[in-house]
Amino acid sequence: MLRTIREDIHSVLELDPAATGTLSVLLNYPGLHAVWAHHINHWLWLHGFRLLARYLSQVSRFWTGIEIHPGATIGRRLFIDHGMGVVVGETAIIGDDVTLYHGVTLGGTSLMKKKRHPTSETAWSSATPPASWETSS
Repeated sequence: MLRTIREDIHSVLELDPAATGTLSVLLNYPGLHAVWAHHINHWLWLHGFRLLARYLSQVSRFWTGIEIHPGATIGRRLFIDHGMGVVVGETAIIGDDVTLYHGVTLGGTSLMKKKRHPTSETAWSSATPPASWETSS
């Protein structure tokens, strides 16, 4: 977990010219707080503590303004910059080294109980998902 935290902080310092140092990133980047909370919530989700995982994801949403479903799969070094309103759905898959900006919704494309959220297997940075995103699998 400490390696992940160091990687995430280093990623923010590289990607955001406004980041002034490690302490600033630790204290002032709700995107990181949301991602770190998701790591815990995802573990709980995978180990059958789904109600607790969903509840804690809502607590994180309250504090960060970023909603990440505990069932979502997130790769390393996800950076959510200006993340208010970002939503990542249950079956979304986000690869390594992705940056999301405010208002991005990786939401459902169907009401059926199947893979219904976007997948990104490669790094990208945008407020608009790339054309290569797939919702079926």
